[in-house]
Amino acid sequence: MNNIKCVIFDMDGVIIDSELLHKKAYYETFISLGLEVSEELYKTLTGSSTINAFQRLITHFNLNEDPNALVLQKRKRYVNFFENDPTLHLVDGVEDIIKYFYNKGITLVLASSSAMVNIDRVFNRFDLNTYFTAKISGADLVESKPHPEIFEKAAILGNTPKENCIVIEDSDNGVKAANDAGIFVFGYKNPLAADQTLENADTVITNHLELKKYI
Repeated sequence: MNNIKCVIFDMDGVIIDSELLHKKAYYETFISLGLEVSEELYKTLTGSSTINAFQRLITHFNLNEDPNALVLQKRKRYVNFFENDPTLHLVDGVEDIIKYFYNKGITLVLASSSAMVNIDRVFNRFDLNTYFTAKISGADLVESKPHPEIFEKAAILGNTPKENCIVIEDSDNGVKAANDAGIFVFGYKNPLAADQTLENADTVITNHLELKKYI
């Protein structure tokens, strides 16, 4: 894979171990609405934008709620966890691999379903802005993962043909989005996202530093 010129990163579960914070924030919101959301149902939402997740839940439970208001409720809870959880950290090996790619002159693009305010919060806290050419929030797009729109746009923003890009994802929705965009995808097996099969990833890794073997 010597012709890789652009690496497209997902954020939650790939760059930062925030899946648990998102899950806590979601379940606090579910409880406030009196909803019982099974693990199976929650698993199908992983990797989707928050607005998309709540739209699906409103349909599923036939709720008379404004999805935008629910997004704000959940985001407020997430921010509270984010700001008050000292254990929040980058995924092991990700800082090293980001610097490795950057020093090789590879273009880095962030393509996350999180809202831009959350992306900026992470990038500012962990000083990642220097390394990335562009950041895209799925919350600003018409479609959400598993739709391929976010990765198609990421390749354009990276100014790189899709055959010279790779995606790093930890969710099945994200892997499908990369598959449908026609971009080679590495599935990162995050131990905190053990419910994601990654069965359609082109290659599965358990540590980001494994990528040095390929690029």
